Amino acid sequence: NGVRGDLMFTTRLISGIVLVIIAAFLLVEGSTVLYFGSMAISLIGLYELYRVMKIERSAPGFVGYAAVVAYYWIMGNREQYVTFLAIISLMILMTIYVVTFPKYGTEQITVAFFGIFYVGIMFSYLYQVREMPDGKYLVWLILLSSWGCDTFAYCAGKLFGKHKMTPKLSPKKTVEGAIGGVVGAAVLGFLYGTFFKNNMIQVINPGVISGAACAIAAVISMVGDLAASAIKRNHGIKDYGNLIPGHGGILDRFDSMIFTAPAIYFAITFMGIR
Repeated sequence: NGVRGDLMFTTRLISGIVLVIIAAFLLVEGSTVLYFGSMAISLIGLYELYRVMKIERSAPGFVGYAAVVAYYWIMGNREQYVTFLAIISLMILMTIYVVTFPKYGTEQITVAFFGIFYVGIMFSYLYQVREMPDGKYLVWLILLSSWGCDTFAYCAGKLFGKHKMTPKLSPKKTVEGAIGGVVGAAVLGFLYGTFFKNNMIQVINPGVISGAACAIAAVISMVGDLAASAIKRNHGIKDYGNLIPGHGGILDRFDSMIFTAPAIYFAITFMGIR
């Protein structure tokens, strides 16, 4: 068991380092590289979600994939068509539901539609933050708030954790850990914004705004983490996939970032852009 545990730790560590390197490359490059990288991650994550519902290779699944690709195509330049895309996707899914009845259950059709927004649209904000004014600096707040919150929550929980936050869903998570995660992410955001304040020319008071944005995103990141866990619990699976050795699938690793990406985008939009 000791050897197996050491091997698992080494596997997680190596794949984690590789993941960070890939993430850094995508965020630094931005533009077309990040655009197609984000789309690929969205589609893989959507495939993993659909696999849980056994619709990954079905008509509803293909409608979901097509809708995500279409969203990335209209994103940025044709935002007025997003509502149209949502309505058309739902109409097509409901048509499939009716025409093939009773082949698909209501939950399968619902998840097919839900997945377009949950994985496809929400994760696309990684790219959209990068495209904002000063985006090449702001985009790192997504990682700071997500992975920073995870790290500080783990440490605070280990040191001070007494009150369980969601005992049935995630027994190891504590209220103290959650507070530590939010405070830690806020401090990281403040330090980061202060350090790069001269580079963030379009952001009002970069230190304070970055800290506040990271605090907001950290709270929401915990919801994202627990939401992904709840789906797994509901369907009796341990991981969404095995694409990332030692970490599981895309949704296992990026579950909180799906929530922090739009959180950072809107927090900065409403609070900090000149």
